[in-house]
Amino acid sequence: MSASSTIRACRSCEGRELLDVLDLGLQPLANRLLDADELDQEEPRFPLRLVFCPACGLVQITETVSPELLFRDYPYFSSVSDALLEHSREHAEALVAARGLGAEHRVVEVASNDGYLLQYFAARGVPVLGIEPARNVAEVARERGIPTRAEFFGREVAAALREEGVRADVLLANNVLAHVADLNGFVAGVARLLAPGGVAELEFPYVVDLVDRSEFDTVYHEHLCYFSAHAVEVLARRHGLVFTDVRRLPIHGGSLRVTLAAALEKPGRDRVEALLGEESARGVNRIDFHADLRARVEALRGELRALLTKLAGEGRRIVAYGASAKGSTLLNHFGIDGRLLDCVVDRSPAKQGRYTPGTHLPIRPAELLLEERPDYALLLTWNFAEEILAQQAAWREAGGRFVLPLPEVRVV
Repeated sequence: MSASSTIRACRSCEGRELLDVLDLGLQPLANRLLDADELDQEEPRFPLRLVFCPACGLVQITETVSPELLFRDYPYFSSVSDALLEHSREHAEALVAARGLGAEHRVVEVASNDGYLLQYFAARGVPVLGIEPARNVAEVARERGIPTRAEFFGREVAAALREEGVRADVLLANNVLAHVADLNGFVAGVARLLAPGGVAELEFPYVVDLVDRSEFDTVYHEHLCYFSAHAVEVLARRHGLVFTDVRRLPIHGGSLRVTLAAALEKPGRDRVEALLGEESARGVNRIDFHADLRARVEALRGELRALLTKLAGEGRRIVAYGASAKGSTLLNHFGIDGRLLDCVVDRSPAKQGRYTPGTHLPIRPAELLLEERPDYALLLTWNFAEEILAQQAAWREAGGRFVLPLPEVRVV
C-alpha cells in the first residue's frame, strides 16, 4: 500500500459531493515523534483537508494515510491519564451492573491500547479480549494480563474470531471509529461479532462540540471521520444495527457514547430521538453549520500568536505542556515553534527525550515545571485541563501560569 491516498467519495455513503470545511495544509503525522538523529531528515507531510458530505452528514478528511505507518508503533498509552482511567472505571462498572456481566460473558474491546479499560472488567471476573493494532502497545497489555491480539479490526478479523467461537456480549470501541479507513468494513465486523442480545458501545469526539468550540486541533491524519448522531444513524442502519441509545460526555472536549444492537432494547430510543431532533433544529446536517469554522480558527491563530509573541518579547520563558497529537496540529498550523517555546513537557516516559513532529521541540519530563520554573506553559492537552491544573498546583502556586488555547485563548 502506498503511503497515502485521496478519497473521491464519502467514506460512509459513497456520495460524490464533498464540500470544503477547513484546510490545514500539509501536516506531519501528529504522533510521529522524532529521535535526535532524525531531525535533519525530511519528514513526510500529507494534506489535512476537512470536508462535509451533504448526503449523510459525515464530516471527514480527504487523505488516508496507511494504517501501518500510523499505528503499528504508537507512542500513546491511555493509562498515562488519571482522568481517562477514572472515566474508564466508571464505564466498566456501569456496564457490569446494567448488563449483569459475569464469568459466562465476554467483553471485547477494539483499539484496547494498554488494557486501560479491560482491566476493570477482568478484575470483576469477566472474560475479556483486546484487539489492538499497535504491536508495542499490545505487548504492554499482555504483560498486564489482558489477552490482546495485534490486529486491525474489520470484517475479516470478526469472521476469524467467530470461526474460533468468540462472540462479544459487549463490544467496546472507544476513540477508534474515527480512525478507520474502511468504515463500512469496521461496522460490518461489529455486527458480525456481537453475540445474540449483545451490544456495542462506541465513544468518539462529537462533531457538534468540535464546531461549537472551534476544536480544530482534533483534526489530524489518524482521525478520518467526525460524527454527528445523524451520521451514526445512517451508518448503523446500513449494517443492520439499531442505534438504541446515546449519551453526551465531556471527555476529550465533548464526545458521544453510542449504543448499537441488532434489535431495539428497552427503554427505547428517547435520547437518540432527542439528539437527532436537536441536530435537525440546528442544521447540523447542512454545510451552513460548519461554514464559519475556518474564520474562527484563523482568529484564534492571530490571538494566540500575539499573546505568545508579547510574552516572549517581555523575556518570559514559555514551554508547552503535552506532546499530544492535537498539540501537533495546533503548533504546525499556527506556526508556533522554537522561536516562541523552549520545549514541550509531558508525563509519558515513552515521549520524553524525543522531538515533536514538524516543530522539532524537545520533549522533557513534566517535573521541569517545578525544577526550572518557566513563566508560562501553553496547555496543548487542554481537554484534560482540570486534571493537569490540579497536578501542577505547586508550580502554579510558585507563579507559573497556563495558557489555554481553546475554545478561547485565556491565561490561568
